[in-house]
Amino acid sequence: MDLTLEWKGKLLFEGAADSGFVQQMDSSESAGGGNSAGRPMEFIAMGLAGCTSMDVISILRKKQQDVQNFQIKVHLERAAEHPRVFTSAVIEYQVTGNNVDEVALRRAISLSAEKYCPAYAMLSKIFPITLRYMILDMDGKKKREGIYEPENAGA
Repeated sequence: MDLTLEWKGKLLFEGAADSGFVQQMDSSESAGGGNSAGRPMEFIAMGLAGCTSMDVISILRKKQQDVQNFQIKVHLERAAEHPRVFTSAVIEYQVTGNNVDEVALRRAISLSAEKYCPAYAMLSKIFPITLRYMILDMDGKKKREGIYEPENAGA
């Protein structure tokens, strides 16, 4: 992968990678930026969430699960002192649908965490990532929930 990042003033940068899509990054006004775009650490977190969510929804669709809504919620803790790295994360997969099979969802999470998602593979070596899931029925009522523990957790 190659990318180019171009300074646009203050702390605003505009970048594009192999896909050609342009993204902007900025910082808060108190840090010298213009508060006009997402922060670099937010992009790292979104990359993790996007990578695993694309895996999981693709696998659930291949398993012919009737998913009507799919949402991922990620909570990350950061160190108090600079360089303020991520120290832990919780990813919660929320799946709403008709008769979504818990075994199929756990398998999709497993394949993402242990085989397909490079962001998870890389970041899980640096800090612990807890994987939670919740299956909701079409009325929004919780049917099942659990935690998936990858075999390589803590490696």
